[in-house]
Amino acid sequence: MKLFLSLLFAFSTIYGSAQLNILSTNPIAEQVMLGDFNPADYAATDVISAHDDIIMGINAQINSESLKSYLVDMAGFMNRNTGSDTVSATTGIGAARRWAYEEFEAISAANENRLIPSYLQFDQGICGVTQHRNIFAVLPGANVENHEVIIIEAHFDSRCSSGCDIDCEAQGMEDNGSGSALVLELARVMSAYTFENTIVFMLTIGEEQGLYGSNAFSQYAVDNEMPIKAVLNNDVIGGVICGETSSAPSCPGENEIDSTQVRFFTEGGFNSRNKQLARFVKLQYQEELLPIVTVPMQLTVMSAEDRVGRGGDHIPFRQDGFTAMRFTSAHEHGDAGVGGDYHDRQHTSDDILGVDTDGDMELDSFFVDFNYLGRNAVINGVGAAMIANGPKPCDFLIETFEGPGIVVRITGETGYDKYRVGLRTETNDWDSVYVLEGFLDTIYPPTTDNYILSVASVDEYDIESLFSSEIAITNGEISITEEKQPQRDFELMQNRPNPFDEATIIGVKVNHAQNVKEAFISIRDLQGKEIERLSIDLSAEVNEVLYHHGYGKVGTYAYTLVVDGQDKGTKMMVFAN
Repeated sequence: MKLFLSLLFAFSTIYGSAQLNILSTNPIAEQVMLGDFNPADYAATDVISAHDDIIMGINAQINSESLKSYLVDMAGFMNRNTGSDTVSATTGIGAARRWAYEEFEAISAANENRLIPSYLQFDQGICGVTQHRNIFAVLPGANVENHEVIIIEAHFDSRCSSGCDIDCEAQGMEDNGSGSALVLELARVMSAYTFENTIVFMLTIGEEQGLYGSNAFSQYAVDNEMPIKAVLNNDVIGGVICGETSSAPSCPGENEIDSTQVRFFTEGGFNSRNKQLARFVKLQYQEELLPIVTVPMQLTVMSAEDRVGRGGDHIPFRQDGFTAMRFTSAHEHGDAGVGGDYHDRQHTSDDILGVDTDGDMELDSFFVDFNYLGRNAVINGVGAAMIANGPKPCDFLIETFEGPGIVVRITGETGYDKYRVGLRTETNDWDSVYVLEGFLDTIYPPTTDNYILSVASVDEYDIESLFSSEIAITNGEISITEEKQPQRDFELMQNRPNPFDEATIIGVKVNHAQNVKEAFISIRDLQGKEIERLSIDLSAEVNEVLYHHGYGKVGTYAYTLVVDGQDKGTKMMVFAN
């Protein structure tokens, strides 16, 4: 027992112990985040708040050279490990975080001191250091009557193969200098505009040892009842080159390039606020940015919360009940599984900005694509802007089917002239987004047995709120006819997506409550061999499990719901990626 306790103590000292004394070093920043401020104190002389001006401005003003300059500066600190030097003026996490704070100060000075920098200080043992600081800056919103906070974040720390190696060269340019540069650039550009809600630009530490910085901020938000509306986490967001061991679902092959796709990772399936956030950001890109950008991007809503076996700073926020998502490059250079025959750059001293190929002492071939990083920054910025300026969300009821139509009644916020209905069937994406004229209207989707719907308010500027929770129509269950067949106790739903990434979501709808001792999904190949068995809880109306079938899997498989030893239905799924 003594040996066990001593080992536990050593582990907690090196990698992390309970967080204590979490505080904002700038009390004004805290007051603003909690809504205790006068917006007039932070009003711009020339207020720029018009929807089109903000979108056009963010798209035009994100600058690839500015992003590059941030990365060059970060590379100069050599090692940003959470446990590295805090005293040196030139190297280590201390010098790096002071530089980031000063960047926020300079951005504020250029914008009438409207941006409020601060540290989030917390006590926790990580890599032998007991006190740590996230760096963040607060842009106050204009509306304290409906005060909410949007966070744009990235982890600032870097590492080599050992989680606490403070002596190696760990520039961490893709992981995660790229995300940190994106946050700083958005602070620079967005501080010129006025938003209804407050926006926080945050750089966390301790991610590489266990998501400690984001966990500290999320706990701080819980403790102070901070109304966080959405969290946009950016991690490994600037590289375009596929590594040999990239974490699934990522690259098709080593050195393949993808500079026009970004992946959105979120937790949950049906009725997931996090998936709804990802769909919302994608919708804003499609409708607001796609008509004006020079290089179109593919935004892919992934099934899983993160890559296989990996995690990021959006997870602590989601665990604490906040709505959160992760932006990640389509291609990563490695799976961070250092050691052995590992040759990729991620989590090594080779995660650098680029190389000098012609010997003139200047980098000329880069591992971070600054234009790609800029496009991802624009997607973040416009998504956050629309969230920050959107109206109050609504809810809804499905009243009836009328012929091919679905009658939708808005509840909660019925004073808007228009609403939108997001409808999806077999994938993570909305198939269509319909407009409702008033709080009671009918939509006419293509005929099918299965729909999943959600709604959003639309204000006079045609800005949507975040979308509501979802309602599923399975096998035509919602109907006003008196002749419908009795419902089965359990309805096995079609997997979604069917599939396009490394994972797919299998759902079961419970129509009548049952005392279930054991339930599972049996997955079999076409020869009848069981290849996976997934336990599923059947306590909610719609219950889901995530099946990681693996990247590159092809073929047709059957999945069966088994409840207390009885088959309750079988469906087919096709792997085609």
